[in-house]
Amino acid sequence: MTYPNLGFIAIFALLLRATAAGAVTGFETKQFQNIQREPDSVSVVTEVGAFDLHAEAKGLWSADHVKVRFHSQGNGLAITLTAPGAAMKSLQIRWQASLAPDWKYLGDAWERAYGDLEWKPLDAKRILPWYFLASDGNLTHGYGLKTGPSALVHWTTEEHGITLHADVRCGGMGVQLGQRELDVGTVVSRCGRSNETPFAAARAFCEVMCPHPRLPKSPVYGFNDWYCTYGHDTADKFLANVTNLVALAPQAGNRPYAVVDDGWQWKGQHGENPGQWNRTDPHFDKTLAMPDFAAKVAAMGAKPGLWYRPLIASADQPRAWRLQRDDSILDPTVPEVRAQIRATMSRFRSWGFQLVKHDYTTFDICGRWGNQMGGQVTPDGWAFADRSRTTAEVIRDLYHDIREAAGEHTLIIGCNTVGHLAAGIFEMQRIGDDTSGREWNRTRDMGVNCLAFRAPQQGTFFAVDADCAGQVASNSVAWEKNSQWLDLLARSGTPLFVSFPRETLNSEQETALRAALQAASRRQPLAEPLDWQIRRTPEAWRVDGQPARFAW
Repeated sequence: MTYPNLGFIAIFALLLRATAAGAVTGFETKQFQNIQREPDSVSVVTEVGAFDLHAEAKGLWSADHVKVRFHSQGNGLAITLTAPGAAMKSLQIRWQASLAPDWKYLGDAWERAYGDLEWKPLDAKRILPWYFLASDGNLTHGYGLKTGPSALVHWTTEEHGITLHADVRCGGMGVQLGQRELDVGTVVSRCGRSNETPFAAARAFCEVMCPHPRLPKSPVYGFNDWYCTYGHDTADKFLANVTNLVALAPQAGNRPYAVVDDGWQWKGQHGENPGQWNRTDPHFDKTLAMPDFAAKVAAMGAKPGLWYRPLIASADQPRAWRLQRDDSILDPTVPEVRAQIRATMSRFRSWGFQLVKHDYTTFDICGRWGNQMGGQVTPDGWAFADRSRTTAEVIRDLYHDIREAAGEHTLIIGCNTVGHLAAGIFEMQRIGDDTSGREWNRTRDMGVNCLAFRAPQQGTFFAVDADCAGQVASNSVAWEKNSQWLDLLARSGTPLFVSFPRETLNSEQETALRAALQAASRRQPLAEPLDWQIRRTPEAWRVDGQPARFAW
């Protein structure tokens, strides 16, 4: 069916009026809800209290000098806020809708996921960060916000409505915008196709939300030492593992990364002074300078990488640099702190490191892990030094500082970072909480669940890092289980990091590692979970175009 001589708006109107039997350009409108229109109600919360706004004119809602505007922008509905003289905390924007109670719904996570992502029935109390999908198994619609917003947004859904909740606080207090107009974010949606899987629909909607992802130039794979030593590595042991990595990896072409995790940096004589990023801990090496360490890794045939916690304070830093909520954490709105982070990232680049994995920033800023946030990412009652910026803007500014100081050729992995704010800035994102070199249940729950439910973000937001296949020297994780996780990661089309100490490997494990590294070094189709709408840890997958089953 075609409609000649009609503009985009007219075509979209016809799309919304189509029946379930009628599809336009392959899209089917059964149960699709239009949220790219002016909402049916708008309310706000300030430091003074909560009140409703009223429709003053088309696209403009206001009350008590607070104004919220809606206007079409590209393929979305842009939301802006002005509030001179008010300390703004949140907006609630509601559209009347008719959601099917017998469909299943899936949301994202605030930062990393914690093994808790799942398709569930409609639930008005469920918090759905950033975006959500609605599916009957054959048709899947997407609703959300474009990446890079200036608010921390979640959705709630019930049979008769969809509500967007935008947290615009500065830390835990109302933001003071002054005369500034805040670009809250842009609402987008996608009508599903009758001939696509829920996974394909999720991936297509991620492309709508993030039109300009920043991606690695080649597949990312290699070694990370965390699950070998848990922060107690030495330079000699690390370099021995790099020797093994290079021997097992392809001998030509795309080179593996070798990442030294937490523990390389000086923390004081008894660990009492964290936040030192200019020299190594004597336990790691007493004499080897980090530029020489990076040069050795590179000379061996691997790309050197290291771990960094940007916001942990050191003893010599003044109180004025520190966060009001926690004086062990630096305030990323303080100009001197921002300058120090940029200088540190520039130092890592000058040392010769080609990858930086930065960690803890969401927890350090908010004081909560993602699975503790619910509908409020941080408690009330505290603010950044700069009261004019929302928490989302502060986080996004921090990411830009890290990116710009790292330069164009340093690959950045965000760990404990907010994916919806990091997309387009970092090449990689840790999508789940830590897996384990000691405990199989943790690897299964955190690794398999997070890979299955956030794999649609692979190549659409960034490259998704579902964490390592790891093993401590005691071999406490059964190989029959761990080998399956290694195999899925290696053939998933997502980055692979292994964390197996050389001294524990037998010939069977070496063979498996060699095959895994070979596979992960080249571009592959993205693996698709087939039973993810009925299992939190999917067992049935499509890998490299073929069905595969795993016994987790």
